[in-house]
Amino acid sequence: MAIDTATPAESDLSLDDVFIVDADVHAHEAPSEIAPFTEPRWRAAVENAARIPRRYLSVPCYTPGAQPPLPGAALPTGRASRDETVWTKEQMRRELDAFSIDAAVIFPDFFLKIAALPNPDYAAALARAYHRWIAEKWVDEDNDLYGVIIAVHQDPAEAVREIERWGDHPRFVAVYLPTCQVYPLWGHPRYYPVFEAAQAYDLPVALHSVSGTSWGFPFNVEQFSSSPPAHTASHVFAMMSNLMSFIESGVPVRFPKLRILFTEAGLTWVPFLRMRLDKEFIESRRAWPFYDDPPSTYIEKMYFATQPIEEPTNRQDLVDLIRIYNGENTTLFASDWPHHDFDHPRVAFELPISVEAKRKLMGLNALKVFPKIKVPVKYQGSVR
Repeated sequence: MAIDTATPAESDLSLDDVFIVDADVHAHEAPSEIAPFTEPRWRAAVENAARIPRRYLSVPCYTPGAQPPLPGAALPTGRASRDETVWTKEQMRRELDAFSIDAAVIFPDFFLKIAALPNPDYAAALARAYHRWIAEKWVDEDNDLYGVIIAVHQDPAEAVREIERWGDHPRFVAVYLPTCQVYPLWGHPRYYPVFEAAQAYDLPVALHSVSGTSWGFPFNVEQFSSSPPAHTASHVFAMMSNLMSFIESGVPVRFPKLRILFTEAGLTWVPFLRMRLDKEFIESRRAWPFYDDPPSTYIEKMYFATQPIEEPTNRQDLVDLIRIYNGENTTLFASDWPHHDFDHPRVAFELPISVEAKRKLMGLNALKVFPKIKVPVKYQGSVR
Protein backbone atom coordinates (compact mmCIF):
# COMPACT_ATOMS: atom_id res chain seq x y z
CA MET A 1 0.00 0.00 0.00
CA ALA A 2 1.34 3.39 -0.96
CA ILE A 3 3.08 5.30 1.82
CA ASP A 4 1.88 8.86 2.33
CA THR A 5 3.80 11.24 0.06
CA ALA A 6 1.19 13.99 -0.02
CA THR A 7 2.13 17.55 -0.87
CA PRO A 8 1.39 20.23 1.77
CA ALA A 9 -1.87 21.11 0.03
CA GLU A 10 -2.92 17.46 -0.13
CA SER A 11 -2.06 16.93 3.52
CA ASP A 12 -4.88 19.31 4.43
CA LEU A 13 -7.39 16.81 3.03
CA SER A 14 -10.32 16.28 5.39
CA LEU A 15 -13.18 13.82 5.63
CA ASP A 16 -15.42 16.36 3.92
CA ASP A 17 -13.12 16.37 0.89
CA VAL A 18 -13.49 12.71 -0.03
CA PHE A 19 -16.42 10.53 -1.03
CA ILE A 20 -17.08 8.17 1.92
CA VAL A 21 -19.05 4.95 1.60
CA ASP A 22 -19.77 3.04 4.79
CA ALA A 23 -19.94 -0.65 3.91
CA ASP A 24 -21.64 -1.69 7.16
CA VAL A 25 -24.25 0.13 9.23
CA HIS A 26 -27.24 -1.37 11.04
CA ALA A 27 -30.96 -0.70 11.06
CA HIS A 28 -32.94 -1.98 14.04
CA GLU A 29 -35.61 -4.39 12.82
CA ALA A 30 -37.52 -4.72 16.08
CA PRO A 31 -40.33 -7.32 15.98
CA SER A 32 -42.91 -4.54 16.23
CA GLU A 33 -41.46 -3.06 13.03
CA ILE A 34 -41.32 -6.32 11.11
CA ALA A 35 -44.71 -7.73 12.16
CA PRO A 36 -46.82 -5.61 9.74
CA PHE A 37 -44.64 -6.80 6.85
CA THR A 38 -44.84 -10.49 7.82
CA GLU A 39 -47.17 -12.91 6.02
CA PRO A 40 -50.26 -13.97 8.01
CA ARG A 41 -49.01 -17.49 8.66
CA TRP A 42 -46.10 -16.17 10.74
CA ARG A 43 -47.34 -12.77 11.85
CA ALA A 44 -48.62 -13.96 15.22
CA ALA A 45 -45.19 -15.35 16.07
CA VAL A 46 -43.53 -12.00 15.34
CA GLU A 47 -46.26 -10.11 17.25
CA ASN A 48 -45.64 -12.37 20.25
CA ALA A 49 -41.94 -11.64 20.03
CA ALA A 50 -42.77 -7.92 20.10
CA ARG A 51 -44.38 -8.39 23.54
CA ILE A 52 -41.13 -9.61 25.08
CA PRO A 53 -39.28 -6.87 26.99
CA ARG A 54 -36.61 -5.34 24.81
CA ARG A 55 -33.28 -7.17 24.75
CA TYR A 56 -30.14 -6.32 22.84
CA LEU A 57 -30.05 -8.59 19.78
CA SER A 58 -31.56 -11.52 21.67
CA VAL A 59 -35.33 -12.12 21.49
CA PRO A 60 -36.65 -15.68 21.91
CA CYS A 61 -38.48 -16.99 18.83
CA TYR A 62 -37.16 -14.06 16.78
CA THR A 63 -33.39 -14.07 17.01
CA PRO A 64 -31.59 -16.69 19.09
CA GLY A 65 -29.25 -15.73 21.86
CA ALA A 66 -26.39 -17.55 20.19
CA GLN A 67 -24.15 -17.81 23.22
CA PRO A 68 -24.54 -18.42 26.95
CA PRO A 69 -24.06 -15.45 29.28
CA LEU A 70 -20.46 -14.95 30.25
CA PRO A 71 -19.50 -14.68 33.92
CA GLY A 72 -19.87 -11.07 34.95
CA ALA A 73 -22.04 -10.22 31.95
CA ALA A 74 -24.57 -8.51 34.21
CA LEU A 75 -22.01 -6.14 35.71
CA PRO A 76 -22.17 -2.45 34.71
CA THR A 77 -20.32 -1.61 31.49
CA GLY A 78 -19.71 1.45 29.36
CA ARG A 79 -22.11 0.13 26.73
CA ALA A 80 -25.03 1.76 28.52
CA SER A 81 -23.62 5.20 27.77
CA ARG A 82 -25.63 5.49 24.54
CA ASP A 83 -28.37 3.70 22.64
CA GLU A 84 -26.80 1.27 20.18
CA THR A 85 -29.76 1.31 17.82
CA VAL A 86 -30.96 3.33 14.86
CA TRP A 87 -34.73 3.36 14.52
CA THR A 88 -35.45 5.38 11.38
CA LYS A 89 -33.85 6.39 8.10
CA GLU A 90 -33.98 10.03 9.23
CA GLN A 91 -31.99 9.20 12.35
CA MET A 92 -29.49 7.18 10.31
CA ARG A 93 -28.98 9.96 7.78
CA ARG A 94 -28.56 12.57 10.53
CA GLU A 95 -26.00 10.51 12.44
CA LEU A 96 -23.99 9.54 9.36
CA ASP A 97 -23.90 13.18 8.28
CA ALA A 98 -22.20 13.98 11.59
CA PHE A 99 -19.41 11.57 10.58
CA SER A 100 -19.16 12.96 7.01
CA ILE A 101 -20.38 9.62 5.62
CA ASP A 102 -22.00 10.12 2.23
CA ALA A 103 -23.49 6.69 1.46
CA ALA A 104 -24.02 3.56 3.52
CA VAL A 105 -24.98 -0.10 3.13
CA ILE A 106 -27.50 -1.25 5.75
CA PHE A 107 -27.29 -4.67 7.40
CA PRO A 108 -29.82 -5.92 9.95
CA ASP A 109 -29.44 -6.02 13.72
CA PHE A 110 -31.38 -9.04 15.01
CA PHE A 111 -31.10 -10.96 11.76
CA LEU A 112 -27.34 -11.09 12.01
CA LYS A 113 -28.24 -14.33 13.79
CA ILE A 114 -30.96 -15.51 11.39
CA ALA A 115 -28.84 -18.51 10.40
CA ALA A 116 -29.38 -19.92 13.91
CA LEU A 117 -33.15 -20.24 13.45
CA PRO A 118 -34.01 -23.95 13.11
CA ASN A 119 -37.22 -23.57 11.08
CA PRO A 120 -36.40 -22.81 7.43
CA ASP A 121 -39.92 -21.59 6.59
CA TYR A 122 -39.92 -19.13 9.48
CA ALA A 123 -36.42 -17.87 8.64
CA ALA A 124 -37.47 -17.34 5.03
CA ALA A 125 -40.63 -15.50 6.11
CA LEU A 126 -38.61 -13.15 8.31
CA ALA A 127 -36.18 -12.45 5.47
CA ARG A 128 -39.05 -11.63 3.10
CA ALA A 129 -40.59 -9.31 5.68
CA TYR A 130 -37.24 -7.62 6.27
CA HIS A 131 -36.80 -6.91 2.56
CA ARG A 132 -40.26 -5.32 2.34
CA TRP A 133 -39.52 -3.23 5.44
CA ILE A 134 -36.17 -2.00 4.17
CA ALA A 135 -37.60 -1.17 0.75
CA GLU A 136 -40.53 0.79 2.17
CA LYS A 137 -39.05 2.42 5.25
CA TRP A 138 -35.31 2.87 4.77
CA VAL A 139 -33.99 3.30 1.24
CA ASP A 140 -34.95 5.94 -1.29
CA GLU A 141 -33.38 8.07 -3.99
CA ASP A 142 -32.64 10.98 -1.69
CA ASN A 143 -30.97 9.50 1.39
CA ASP A 144 -28.00 7.54 -0.09
CA LEU A 145 -28.87 4.50 2.01
CA TYR A 146 -28.84 1.02 0.47
CA GLY A 147 -30.07 -2.41 1.55
CA VAL A 148 -28.96 -6.04 1.32
CA ILE A 149 -30.85 -9.20 0.40
CA ILE A 150 -30.68 -11.84 3.13
CA ALA A 151 -29.78 -15.29 1.82
CA VAL A 152 -31.31 -17.78 4.25
CA HIS A 153 -28.94 -20.74 4.26
CA GLN A 154 -31.76 -22.93 5.59
CA ASP A 155 -33.46 -22.80 2.15
CA PRO A 156 -31.13 -21.88 -0.74
CA ALA A 157 -33.97 -22.09 -3.27
CA GLU A 158 -35.90 -19.46 -1.31
CA ALA A 159 -32.76 -17.32 -1.14
CA VAL A 160 -32.57 -17.45 -4.93
CA ARG A 161 -36.22 -16.41 -5.23
CA GLU A 162 -35.58 -13.36 -3.05
CA ILE A 163 -32.53 -12.41 -5.11
CA GLU A 164 -34.69 -12.65 -8.22
CA ARG A 165 -37.41 -10.59 -6.53
CA TRP A 166 -35.14 -7.76 -5.37
CA GLY A 167 -32.04 -8.07 -7.54
CA ASP A 168 -33.09 -5.35 -9.98
CA HIS A 169 -34.15 -2.93 -7.24
CA PRO A 170 -31.83 0.09 -7.46
CA ARG A 171 -31.36 0.25 -3.70
CA PHE A 172 -30.49 -3.38 -2.94
CA VAL A 173 -26.77 -3.63 -3.55
CA ALA A 174 -25.60 -6.98 -2.11
CA VAL A 175 -26.60 -10.47 -1.06
CA TYR A 176 -25.95 -10.87 2.67
CA LEU A 177 -24.58 -14.25 3.81
CA PRO A 178 -25.13 -14.71 7.59
CA THR A 179 -22.29 -16.56 9.29
CA CYS A 180 -23.44 -17.01 12.90
CA GLN A 181 -24.01 -20.77 13.25
CA VAL A 182 -24.30 -21.30 9.50
CA TYR A 183 -24.06 -24.98 8.60
CA PRO A 184 -22.63 -26.05 6.25
CA LEU A 185 -20.13 -23.29 5.51
CA TRP A 186 -20.87 -21.05 2.54
CA GLY A 187 -18.52 -22.84 0.15
CA HIS A 188 -20.76 -25.92 0.13
CA PRO A 189 -22.23 -26.86 -3.29
CA ARG A 190 -25.79 -26.53 -1.96
CA TYR A 191 -25.28 -22.74 -2.15
CA TYR A 192 -24.07 -22.62 -5.74
CA PRO A 193 -27.52 -21.52 -7.01
CA VAL A 194 -27.30 -18.53 -4.62
CA PHE A 195 -23.95 -17.54 -6.12
CA GLU A 196 -25.26 -18.06 -9.65
CA ALA A 197 -28.17 -15.73 -8.93
CA ALA A 198 -25.98 -13.10 -7.29
CA GLN A 199 -23.57 -13.19 -10.21
CA ALA A 200 -26.44 -12.97 -12.72
CA TYR A 201 -27.74 -9.80 -11.04
CA ASP A 202 -24.21 -8.36 -10.66
CA LEU A 203 -24.56 -8.34 -6.88
CA PRO A 204 -21.69 -9.07 -4.51
CA VAL A 205 -22.11 -11.53 -1.68
CA ALA A 206 -21.25 -9.99 1.69
CA LEU A 207 -20.48 -12.16 4.69
CA HIS A 208 -21.04 -10.53 8.08
CA SER A 209 -19.76 -11.81 11.44
CA VAL A 210 -21.47 -11.67 14.80
CA SER A 211 -20.55 -13.27 18.11
CA GLY A 212 -22.05 -16.67 18.71
CA THR A 213 -21.30 -20.23 19.73
CA SER A 214 -22.65 -23.58 18.62
CA TRP A 215 -21.61 -27.19 18.26
CA GLY A 216 -20.28 -26.19 14.85
CA PHE A 217 -17.45 -23.81 13.99
CA PRO A 218 -16.03 -21.84 15.71
CA PHE A 219 -15.71 -24.35 18.51
CA ASN A 220 -14.68 -24.00 22.14
CA VAL A 221 -15.73 -20.33 22.29
CA GLU A 222 -18.06 -21.17 25.17
CA GLN A 223 -15.00 -21.86 27.33
CA PHE A 224 -13.90 -18.23 27.39
CA SER A 225 -14.88 -16.31 30.52
CA SER A 226 -14.81 -12.80 29.02
CA SER A 227 -15.98 -11.13 25.84
CA PRO A 228 -12.69 -10.07 24.14
CA PRO A 229 -11.49 -13.57 23.20
CA ALA A 230 -15.01 -14.77 22.41
CA HIS A 231 -15.63 -11.74 20.19
CA THR A 232 -12.27 -12.19 18.45
CA ALA A 233 -12.78 -15.89 17.83
CA SER A 234 -16.40 -15.63 16.69
CA HIS A 235 -15.80 -12.83 14.20
CA VAL A 236 -12.40 -13.68 12.82
CA PHE A 237 -12.73 -17.47 12.76
CA ALA A 238 -16.10 -17.25 11.01
CA MET A 239 -14.56 -15.25 8.19
CA MET A 240 -11.49 -17.46 7.96
CA SER A 241 -13.48 -20.67 7.88
CA ASN A 242 -15.85 -19.43 5.19
CA LEU A 243 -13.02 -18.03 3.05
CA MET A 244 -11.25 -21.41 3.25
CA SER A 245 -14.55 -23.09 2.39
CA PHE A 246 -14.82 -20.92 -0.73
CA ILE A 247 -11.27 -21.76 -1.72
CA GLU A 248 -11.62 -25.47 -0.97
CA SER A 249 -14.69 -25.90 -3.15
CA GLY A 250 -13.40 -23.72 -5.99
CA VAL A 251 -15.99 -20.95 -5.73
CA PRO A 252 -13.62 -18.32 -7.21
CA VAL A 253 -13.14 -20.36 -10.40
CA ARG A 254 -16.70 -21.64 -10.60
CA PHE A 255 -18.08 -18.10 -10.32
CA PRO A 256 -15.35 -15.86 -11.75
CA LYS A 257 -17.50 -12.71 -11.82
CA LEU A 258 -18.76 -13.08 -8.25
CA ARG A 259 -17.50 -10.36 -5.92
CA ILE A 260 -17.00 -11.55 -2.32
CA LEU A 261 -16.87 -9.14 0.63
CA PHE A 262 -15.97 -9.99 4.23
CA THR A 263 -17.31 -7.58 6.87
CA GLU A 264 -16.82 -7.09 10.60
CA ALA A 265 -13.70 -9.12 11.21
CA GLY A 266 -10.98 -6.52 10.76
CA LEU A 267 -8.06 -6.94 8.38
CA THR A 268 -4.99 -8.50 9.97
CA TRP A 269 -6.16 -12.09 9.55
CA VAL A 270 -6.14 -11.72 5.76
CA PRO A 271 -2.35 -11.66 5.15
CA PHE A 272 -1.88 -14.62 7.48
CA LEU A 273 -4.47 -16.75 5.69
CA ARG A 274 -3.18 -15.68 2.29
CA MET A 275 0.35 -16.87 3.06
CA ARG A 276 -0.74 -19.99 4.95
CA LEU A 277 -2.99 -21.22 2.14
CA ASP A 278 -0.28 -20.62 -0.45
CA LYS A 279 2.06 -22.76 1.65
CA GLU A 280 -0.52 -25.55 1.86
CA PHE A 281 -1.20 -25.31 -1.88
CA ILE A 282 2.48 -25.75 -2.71
CA GLU A 283 2.67 -28.84 -0.51
CA SER A 284 -0.66 -30.43 -1.55
CA ARG A 285 -1.40 -29.01 -4.97
CA ARG A 286 -3.16 -32.14 -6.22
CA ALA A 287 -5.87 -31.66 -3.58
CA TRP A 288 -7.15 -28.65 -5.57
CA PRO A 289 -6.85 -29.66 -9.23
CA PHE A 290 -9.17 -26.88 -10.40
CA TYR A 291 -6.59 -24.18 -9.52
CA ASP A 292 -3.80 -23.15 -11.85
CA ASP A 293 -2.68 -20.39 -9.49
CA PRO A 294 -2.10 -20.27 -5.72
CA PRO A 295 -4.96 -19.19 -3.41
CA SER A 296 -3.46 -15.73 -2.94
CA THR A 297 -4.29 -14.99 -6.59
CA TYR A 298 -7.98 -15.38 -5.77
CA ILE A 299 -7.85 -13.78 -2.32
CA GLU A 300 -6.41 -10.66 -3.95
CA LYS A 301 -9.70 -10.38 -5.88
CA MET A 302 -11.83 -10.56 -2.71
CA TYR A 303 -12.81 -7.53 -0.64
CA PHE A 304 -12.46 -6.79 3.07
CA ALA A 305 -14.13 -4.16 5.24
CA THR A 306 -12.10 -2.38 7.90
CA GLN A 307 -14.32 -2.69 10.97
CA PRO A 308 -13.27 -3.40 13.69
CA ILE A 309 -10.09 -1.86 12.41
CA GLU A 310 -6.91 -2.80 14.23
CA GLU A 311 -5.15 0.18 15.84
CA PRO A 312 -1.49 -0.69 16.44
CA THR A 313 0.77 1.81 18.16
CA ASN A 314 2.68 2.12 14.91
CA ARG A 315 -0.01 2.63 12.28
CA GLN A 316 2.45 1.77 9.54
CA ASP A 317 2.29 -1.84 10.78
CA LEU A 318 -1.32 -2.05 9.64
CA VAL A 319 -0.48 -0.39 6.33
CA ASP A 320 2.23 -2.99 5.74
CA LEU A 321 -0.21 -5.85 6.40
CA ILE A 322 -2.78 -4.35 4.06
CA ARG A 323 -0.13 -4.17 1.35
CA ILE A 324 0.53 -7.92 1.66
CA TYR A 325 -2.94 -8.81 0.35
CA ASN A 326 -3.11 -6.01 -2.26
CA GLY A 327 -5.47 -4.22 0.08
CA GLU A 328 -5.10 -0.75 -1.40
CA ASN A 329 -7.51 -1.89 -4.11
CA THR A 330 -9.70 -4.26 -2.10
CA THR A 331 -10.23 -2.70 1.35
CA LEU A 332 -13.47 -0.85 2.14
CA PHE A 333 -14.22 1.47 5.02
CA ALA A 334 -16.92 0.32 7.42
CA SER A 335 -18.03 1.85 10.72
CA ASP A 336 -20.52 -0.71 12.13
CA TRP A 337 -22.62 2.22 13.35
CA PRO A 338 -24.33 2.27 15.84
CA HIS A 339 -22.88 -0.77 17.62
CA HIS A 340 -20.62 -0.53 20.64
CA ASP A 341 -17.37 -1.07 18.74
CA PHE A 342 -18.08 1.23 15.80
CA ASP A 343 -15.17 2.98 14.11
CA HIS A 344 -15.17 6.68 13.30
CA PRO A 345 -14.09 7.30 9.67
CA ARG A 346 -11.02 9.22 10.82
CA VAL A 347 -9.45 6.02 12.21
CA ALA A 348 -9.09 4.63 8.69
CA PHE A 349 -8.68 8.02 7.03
CA GLU A 350 -5.65 8.93 9.15
CA LEU A 351 -3.60 5.89 8.20
CA PRO A 352 -0.21 6.94 6.75
CA ILE A 353 -1.10 6.30 3.10
CA SER A 354 -1.21 8.41 -0.03
CA VAL A 355 -4.13 10.66 -0.90
CA GLU A 356 -5.02 8.35 -3.76
CA ALA A 357 -5.05 5.38 -1.39
CA LYS A 358 -7.24 7.31 1.07
CA ARG A 359 -9.80 7.98 -1.65
CA LYS A 360 -9.85 4.31 -2.57
CA LEU A 361 -10.17 3.13 1.01
CA MET A 362 -12.89 5.57 1.99
CA GLY A 363 -15.12 5.24 -1.07
CA LEU A 364 -13.75 4.35 -4.48
CA ASN A 365 -13.16 0.67 -3.70
CA ALA A 366 -16.76 0.44 -2.51
CA LEU A 367 -17.96 1.58 -5.93
CA LYS A 368 -16.28 -1.47 -7.46
CA VAL A 369 -18.11 -3.74 -5.04
CA PHE A 370 -21.45 -1.89 -5.10
CA PRO A 371 -21.81 -0.37 -8.60
CA LYS A 372 -25.41 0.69 -7.87
CA ILE A 373 -24.25 3.29 -5.34
CA LYS A 374 -24.73 6.79 -6.72
CA VAL A 375 -21.96 9.35 -6.38
CA PRO A 376 -23.22 12.73 -5.08
CA VAL A 377 -22.83 15.62 -7.51
CA LYS A 378 -20.17 17.31 -5.35
CA TYR A 379 -17.77 14.40 -5.90
CA GLN A 380 -18.49 13.47 -9.51
CA GLY A 381 -15.52 15.44 -10.80
CA SER A 382 -13.07 13.63 -8.50
CA VAL A 383 -14.47 10.08 -8.72
CA ARG A 384 -13.23 8.06 -11.66
